[in-house]
Amino acid sequence: MDQIINLFSSNAHVTGAPTMGMSIAAMALAAVLSLVITKVYQVTFTGERYSQSFVHTIVMMSVVVSVVMNVVSDNAGVAFGLFAIFSLIRFRSAVTDAKDIAYIFFGLCVGMTAGLFKFELAILLTAVTCILFYLLYKFNYGQGKDTQILKVQVPENLNHENLFDDILQEKTVSFQLREVETTNLGTMIQYTFAIRSKTETRDRDLLDAIRERNANLKVSIAYLGVKMN
Repeated sequence: MDQIINLFSSNAHVTGAPTMGMSIAAMALAAVLSLVITKVYQVTFTGERYSQSFVHTIVMMSVVVSVVMNVVSDNAGVAFGLFAIFSLIRFRSAVTDAKDIAYIFFGLCVGMTAGLFKFELAILLTAVTCILFYLLYKFNYGQGKDTQILKVQVPENLNHENLFDDILQEKTVSFQLREVETTNLGTMIQYTFAIRSKTETRDRDLLDAIRERNANLKVSIAYLGVKMN
């Protein structure tokens, strides 16, 4: 028990080559902390479905990096060589969510810190950053309106590209006409807009305002990059 306590005392400052026990402790701590990181990732994930492989990757990378840091901690030449090799590695699948990149970097940092035997710092880093990630998720910090696709049908006799400009200026932050096409054997015109609604604008209010102008014909709003809780 005393040996375990000593591993976590004084930031586990090591002189000379690390012992096998220290390396095992570093790997174990990296594994445990990366499991905490991935649990927070699963709780705060807001997409439709997260990748199990991505979760496993964070855990494995943390452990592997802790071992790498054991090897290079006292040899600058080996360190530069290994990181030069790592720079050649590319992910086969692109990471589309910027937050996923943050979690990858988070896991790497925890593995590096544990591998340098800064156990208390690794625990502190994990605790503070996980709490920060959760609070950002809980309070929806930085949340804004996604880009929406608005499609409006109007009778041919009402065909006018600026017919809805005043409504869109009032209800949206920005809007842009993307497409104009005929429909229903040419008897109707369909306008497609890319819009970003104001925070206080409800979709129902926007649809009702447009329906008063387009003779109560079809109006639809679709969301780009929809994320489900």
